Amino acid sequence: MTIEVGQSIPAATLNILEGGVQTITTAEIFGGRKVMLFCVPGAFTPTCSERHLPGFIERHGEFRARGIDVACIAVNDAFVMDAWAKAQQVPEGMLMLADGNGDFTRALGLEMDATKYGMGMRGRRYALYAEDGVVRHLAVEAPGEFRVSSAEAVLGWLKAEG
Repeated sequence: MTIEVGQSIPAATLNILEGGVQTITTAEIFGGRKVMLFCVPGAFTPTCSERHLPGFIERHGEFRARGIDVACIAVNDAFVMDAWAKAQQVPEGMLMLADGNGDFTRALGLEMDATKYGMGMRGRRYALYAEDGVVRHLAVEAPGEFRVSSAEAVLGWLKAEG
């Protein structure tokens, strides 16, 4: 079952690379904060590297001006996410979260089977906005599309919400 607006973010542990692989919990990421989490099917893949992540990098300041933390997640390991962050020049403060085994992705109900592409289980492309761990907006892309989860689309939603 896919998480819905009004539901709480499930408890999970993710990884980041900071002086080695470190764990970070969803309570630490979302507790008492406004967070825009966007998921890419894979680091270094075309749409993710050419459009999805770059949009959030370019608009990072707009999110921060609204008091919103930005986090990118993928079913990749922390080393891959860190290398991708460096290659894409991710700004300081943007979390690059590794959900290596896909546990959090499955808990959200947002996994997809990419085995026919040789990628195994991955996360669907989406953007999720939460306040203090409660989902306020969820935009999940249809397969093969990139429209509703872009930085521009979610900023449009945020502006409409006031």
